[in-house]
Amino acid sequence: MAWQTTVSGLLVVVAISSSGLSLVTALTVTIPEEVYEFARGDNITLPCSFTSKVADPKPIVTWTVERDQGKEVTILTYDSSIKQLDIKSVYEGRVSLDHNIPGRSVNLKLNNIALADNKQYECKIQVPGDDEGKLTDTARLVVLVAPSPPICAVEGTEEYGQDIKLTCKSEEGSPTPTFKWQSHDVRNTPRPLPPKATDVAGVLSLFNITSETSGYYVCTSSNKIQSATCNMTLSVMPQASMNLFDPKLCYILDGFLMFYGVMITALLVKERCGRPKAAQGSEKALSGGGRGDLEAGSNRGRRQEDDTYSSLQKTTDDTYREITTKRDRRRKDDQVYQDLKTSNKDTYDRLHAKPRQPR
Repeated sequence: MAWQTTVSGLLVVVAISSSGLSLVTALTVTIPEEVYEFARGDNITLPCSFTSKVADPKPIVTWTVERDQGKEVTILTYDSSIKQLDIKSVYEGRVSLDHNIPGRSVNLKLNNIALADNKQYECKIQVPGDDEGKLTDTARLVVLVAPSPPICAVEGTEEYGQDIKLTCKSEEGSPTPTFKWQSHDVRNTPRPLPPKATDVAGVLSLFNITSETSGYYVCTSSNKIQSATCNMTLSVMPQASMNLFDPKLCYILDGFLMFYGVMITALLVKERCGRPKAAQGSEKALSGGGRGDLEAGSNRGRRQEDDTYSSLQKTTDDTYREITTKRDRRRKDDQVYQDLKTSNKDTYDRLHAKPRQPR
């Protein structure tokens, strides 16, 4: 006959035998703390211990880590009966098991921890012949990282009447940093935030800004390790005048062009429909008899060209005959000239042939 009870978190089995009462402690796995915090880069130890009713247990120890979507990934497995330790390749070189089986301790050691180690870990013990009780326990490892210097930025247009947002963000930090905005006027004197402003998760929302909103704004990013700040200057200006690339100007020009097109179309329609009937009849007559008039004009032009050609041909013939007459006359003149040259030569010869009279 036997019954169970719990004493100080341990499962106790009370058994009655013929020899009397005996207390037997069932298997219980324990990690002392729920959360362990260490700085990034530290070499740390996650403790795990167990108790068993077996006098000389040969446990199988398994350490796992919780990954995305609740999935567990085995870090290492140790079988004390054959003293064999298997470590997953991704953890080789930075994970080891600090075990003392007679002392009932199987501690996980992690070297050079990083933000990626910021997970929940589980210690599981299996003892042959002792499979009842609390077989596992878990603890969360928080890797402490100081906030990185935050980045301040503005979203929106810094003009009168606009709504804008000042944003502040740290790329890393563990635990997750908290953010707080503070405001200073243009003389760098601290002042409260505008009444309607909201400061939520590093986003400072400012509404209907004016010149009074101008000044210096400081954001502080902090966690339990340390804090870091960024600041920015806000200069609220009157709304800029409309420029050529302003969409409003495009809308105005489109409307003007549309109105202009409608007016021109209306005037053309009015002009077309308001012409006198006589003018329309003349147009019809012109369109009906236009071809005959065109042909008659073409014939008249052709006759005028023929007359001009005939006159030109007559003039050309007269000129040619005149040139021929002059050429014949020149031939006659040349013949007279030749006869004259012969006569003169004879006269010259006679004069020289006559003897000279003495004085």
